[in-house]
Amino acid sequence: MATRRIEPVYSTMIAIGRGLFGALRLRRSVAGIENIPRDGGAVLAITHFGYLDFALTEWIVYLGTRRHVRFMAKESAFANPLVGWLLRGMHHIPVNMKAGHAAFDNAVAALKSGELVGVFPEAGVNASFTVRELKSGAMRMAQKAGVPVIPVAVWGGHRLLTKNHKPTLREAYKVPISVAIADAITVSPTDEPHELTTRLRQTLQSMVDTLQTGYPVDGTGAWWQPRHLGGTAPTPEEAAAADAARDRRREAEAAERAAEKHKPNS
Repeated sequence: MATRRIEPVYSTMIAIGRGLFGALRLRRSVAGIENIPRDGGAVLAITHFGYLDFALTEWIVYLGTRRHVRFMAKESAFANPLVGWLLRGMHHIPVNMKAGHAAFDNAVAALKSGELVGVFPEAGVNASFTVRELKSGAMRMAQKAGVPVIPVAVWGGHRLLTKNHKPTLREAYKVPISVAIADAITVSPTDEPHELTTRLRQTLQSMVDTLQTGYPVDGTGAWWQPRHLGGTAPTPEEAAAADAARDRRREAEAAERAAEKHKPNS
């Protein structure tokens, strides 16, 4: 195994995360950690049901391989002085949601240099807790960098923090966290990215189905369980409609702020 460079910021954040997860006494169950390569670049394509999925994934990967994951994160997060400093210190990759070419190129460069790059191909937290349609970026960057894509499913992390619900510490205490890591998907330059992405979505949903079936807590009637399994989470259609309404509201608010900014003084 190649020697890892010392990264004080990342090491400090891992220690804080391990302390937090230890204090909550999270019960982790991991299958397939051997599918994470000990060296070389790879895209980790991760399900996205909760806001801490990135931290849980790094926690699992680091415990199993001592490797760091470079996550692609919204550019707006980097604008915060403290958060931005931490993100840059951990060499995460900023993404401009309206112009992602620079982020794509930076991710490909990281992959070619032998890094693990974490991607959430659903492009946002999915409140239905089912895998929705994926963006093709994960497959396209793997093709360009000549590296594999490794599907990662996380179940239970949304019970810690997710969209439309902020659990109490009591609710988060001793939550089971189930993670599955599948065999790598090898891609070639001639493969059709959208076909590969469809295959990835099917793989991730199958992994989530398995994790849900084996989850040690009955979610019947629970907010964190998908509707088709007896929970009260919104259906995929309801979640999509809520997301669209939120986007329209944010765009209207942004337009209103811009108009107010350029409004001539009376």
